[in-house]
Amino acid sequence: MLWFLASDPCQAGGTRRTDRRPAWALFFPLAALHAALAVPLSLAAIFGWLPWLPGLATPSAHGRELLFGFALAVIAGYLLGPLPPRRLALLAGLWLVGRLGGLAGYPAWPVLLADAAFALLLAARLVPRFLAAKKWRNRLLSPLLGLLCMLAVASLAARPAFPGLLSPLLHQGVLWLLLLMAFMGGRVIAPAVNGHLMARDRVAGAGVQPRLEAALIGLLGAAGLLAIWPPLWPLAGALLALAGALLALAGALVLVRLWRWSPWTLRDRPDLLGLLIGYAWLGAGALLVAADLLAGGSLAGGLHAITVGALGTLASGIMLRQTILRARGRPGEERWLAPLALLFTLAAGLRLALPLAGLPVLWGAAAAWSLAWLLVAWRLVHWRRRAAAAAVPSTSP
Repeated sequence: MLWFLASDPCQAGGTRRTDRRPAWALFFPLAALHAALAVPLSLAAIFGWLPWLPGLATPSAHGRELLFGFALAVIAGYLLGPLPPRRLALLAGLWLVGRLGGLAGYPAWPVLLADAAFALLLAARLVPRFLAAKKWRNRLLSPLLGLLCMLAVASLAARPAFPGLLSPLLHQGVLWLLLLMAFMGGRVIAPAVNGHLMARDRVAGAGVQPRLEAALIGLLGAAGLLAIWPPLWPLAGALLALAGALLALAGALVLVRLWRWSPWTLRDRPDLLGLLIGYAWLGAGALLVAADLLAGGSLAGGLHAITVGALGTLASGIMLRQTILRARGRPGEERWLAPLALLFTLAAGLRLALPLAGLPVLWGAAAAWSLAWLLVAWRLVHWRRRAAAAAVPSTSP
């Protein structure tokens, strides 16, 4: 298992720590249900059908809730590891208060503070952990996770005070999330593909491809920094064009890395193919956002390739994979992983077709997304029960 995965809740001597609970067992189902409900609710609020949910009544509010509500919950479940029950309950409670406040439009400062406290406590827990890494590529997680949490707090302040800044902050969040998924997705896919090829053919695959990984980090990091400049700066147009060129090159490298993993050899492992489909969406999303930047158009369309196609497919696949492994199961035997990847691909494709089609396509994308996450929630609960049963010590002689 990779070193940065949530550690198994066992002591060094093999005795299970009964005073700790795995974060994924709580945050993964919460994140899946939140993703399933937030999109149709936000669309209904935007069209004025749910006036009592003003917090979801704008595209920016909808984007913030999924980026800094859903995505941060996935990160928390994946990276926090086992925690004392009270600390885990505190984090989950703050997250839930923030989500309920988001539905109502953050009517009170305590709600704002709860959402900000969750992001800050998450950063305080995760950032120091990766500073001790030996390789600079692994230490990258520390500032990257901290930046995403700080953007979540900044977006809270911008929403009531500077609403015009919310959309640029969300665009920044998506670009840094792209870098996080390119890095961590590769760190999950490479050993999984290698392990399967070694077990089946006794031949190692391409692996992590550290040079390509370093190039992706440099290109995506530089593109994110260049895209920070506001449009009022004299050189903003040239900087954004350069950011687009770097993103285009990064998107091409993502697809090259994917090709080197030889997806055509994995027809017997639909679970791995699902992860590779999610990684392909990363490359496609980077290319689409690059095209938007170079053309000087809106980023909203291209960003959905990342937030729907890549985030949906990769997050669901990794969440289920970790839960299945904790239950001592085999991800290759989970028959719902391949249909889930296809559902997220359908959702992303329909969303990208919106400029050329009508509103039924938008609702079709929302339906595919929500159905996929409801299926994920169901399978997570199933495998979490299996994991709990596997964790109970046998009492037979």
